[in-house]
Amino acid sequence: MASLSDPNAPPPHVVEDCRGALQLLSDGTVVRAAAAPPPFHVRLDINDGRVEWKDAVYDAAHGLGVRMYRPAATEGAEEKLPVVVYFHGGGFCIGSCTWPNFHAGCLRLAAELPAVVLSFDYRLAPEHRLPAAHEDAAAALIWLRDQLLSDPWLADAADARKVFVSGESAGGNFAHHLAVRFGAAGLDPVRVAGYVLLMPAFISERPTPSELAAPATAFLTRDMCDRYCRLALPAGADKDHPLVNPFGPASRSLEAADVGRVLVVAADGDLLRDKNVEYAERMKAMGKDVELVVFAGEEHAFFGVKPMSAATGELVEVIRRFIAGAAA
Repeated sequence: MASLSDPNAPPPHVVEDCRGALQLLSDGTVVRAAAAPPPFHVRLDINDGRVEWKDAVYDAAHGLGVRMYRPAATEGAEEKLPVVVYFHGGGFCIGSCTWPNFHAGCLRLAAELPAVVLSFDYRLAPEHRLPAAHEDAAAALIWLRDQLLSDPWLADAADARKVFVSGESAGGNFAHHLAVRFGAAGLDPVRVAGYVLLMPAFISERPTPSELAAPATAFLTRDMCDRYCRLALPAGADKDHPLVNPFGPASRSLEAADVGRVLVVAADGDLLRDKNVEYAERMKAMGKDVELVVFAGEEHAFFGVKPMSAATGELVEVIRRFIAGAAA
């Protein structure tokens, strides 16, 4: 359709496309494929009755939801379960806690850890550029603090002294910033016992060897990574912005940050691998309690993309051991 202001103008065309789930048109219009299936396919017959779940709204003003999970056998149990907060990936631009792949992953976490799991949505770019999503992630933890003390569905099953904040890709980026903000004691009387960063979205202007070596057939390519950055970062910002480069020229020093216990998971075939490894090594050099696990043969975001895979099963076991170590 021609523009109303110029009937001879060509129709808008797609200038940015994010896996078919999001398109930015030449006239600035953002099109989200709400009716289309998510770009990651998992089987849907995954709920075998071991886990109960329900949806809630944690930020009515922004229309943000959370999907909450608990093992079905928790009612009346004497020992309460750890709480796992999960922020999905999607380059800060796409994704939802209701997508089947993220739903499947959270069902698996709740059943196999076992744990009470809360999967939070957040505002997406480019309609809401960063730091909007980081603000939402912080608001989610504050909402959780209040709910753990007041909502019987959570309080009856959840141990408010064993909260673990996790996320994958963009969500792993949030987990880092939440660790810097809240640490172990910043949500008192709720205690954050650890942070789990799954292939966190850290990048910089200077490409690393793993970025330069990433093939065009990779799940996350350099082109896609650059596209997410163009759409998500504040206007005029580059990839050294402190929100995506924790060691950039304008980033705050992390020397004094009390981030508590941190698990960093990297994938050997991920273009972000080098940045993930660098993050863990530099944090450990500062004396932080950081554990690094690198998964051979896996690509970026394998938890969210392949939630029913054997590799995800191994990852769940890594997280389970990390939680057990924190409890000890």
